[in-house]
Formats: sequence, structure tokens, C-alpha cells
Amino acid sequence: MKKQSVKNLVLGALFLALALLLPFVTGQIPQIGQMLCPMHLPVLLAGFVCGGPIGAAVGFIAPLLRFLIFSMPPLMNAIPMAFELLTYGLVSGLLYGLAFRKKNLGTLYASLLIAMVAGRVVWGVVKLIMTGIAGDAGAFTFAAFISGAITTALPGIIVQIVLIPAIVVALRRAKLID
Repeated sequence: MKKQSVKNLVLGALFLALALLLPFVTGQIPQIGQMLCPMHLPVLLAGFVCGGPIGAAVGFIAPLLRFLIFSMPPLMNAIPMAFELLTYGLVSGLLYGLAFRKKNLGTLYASLLIAMVAGRVVWGVVKLIMTGIAGDAGAFTFAAFISGAITTALPGIIVQIVLIPAIVVALRRAKLID
């Protein structure tokens, strides 16, 4: 195994651990967790730092493992979140690492914003499918999607837009990542 692969696996494990632990910062108050989206930060960073495949794995595993260990988030939230975070990690890593050859601030923000929108759309689709399977297809309306994907999460979205680029730029300047 190449040295870079081992480094990315170790960093991926670190980001997974952060995704499991950061929600404790919200004090296990679900409303604050929904607003700040603490699991999203390490998953997006995993995508930018380790690449799409590891970012996707961290994103998919984190909410499901957190449910198994801590029973939070509830399974009906963990499943759509797993697909959302998988998309975050995959899209951020693939766009920043492969699609955009120039790794500058513009491509960093473009990758981040596209990943965030794609992840929210995937979350909405999975949530819609799950409510349909549960026999409550009318419960997840467009207004519920906007509320869950944007309105409630607006503080977390702002934190992601501010912190993720700052951390990635700092890591690049310190030559800790490419």
C-alpha cells in the first residue's frame, strides 16, 4: 500500500471519529444539532483532504455507526443522513480533487457549494422515498424539505461555508495536504 493511501485511511478514521464525537458539542439537544449539523464538517473535510471515496465512506458510516453506538440520530433520520453525507464526501472530494485541476479558493468554494446542494437534494429524495415506503407519502412536502434542508440548518450552512474553506486553506498552507 502506498504511503499516501495509508495516510488517507488514517485521516479518514480521524474524520470518522470527529463525526462521531462532534455532536456531543451540541449537548445532545436535537434542535441544536439540526441547526449546526456537526457531523457535516468532518465529512466535508474528509472529502477535501482524503478524496471522494474516503469522504463517501466516512459520510455513509458516520450517522449509521453513531445510531448503533449512541442511538442518535434516530434511525429514520440516520438513513437519509447517511446518503446525504455520502454525497457530501464523494462530491467534495471528486470535484476538488479531480474535476477542478486548479486548487484555488474559487474551486474550493465551488466544490463545497455543489457538494452541499447535491447532498441536500439526495437527503430530500431519500426522505421522500422513506416516507412513501412508510405509507405516509404526503408527510414530506416541499415545505418540509425547505425547512429541513435550509431553514433549520441555516446556522450550520453558514458555519460550513466559513470554516471548511478556512481549514482547507490552512492545511494547504502548512503543506499538510496537497
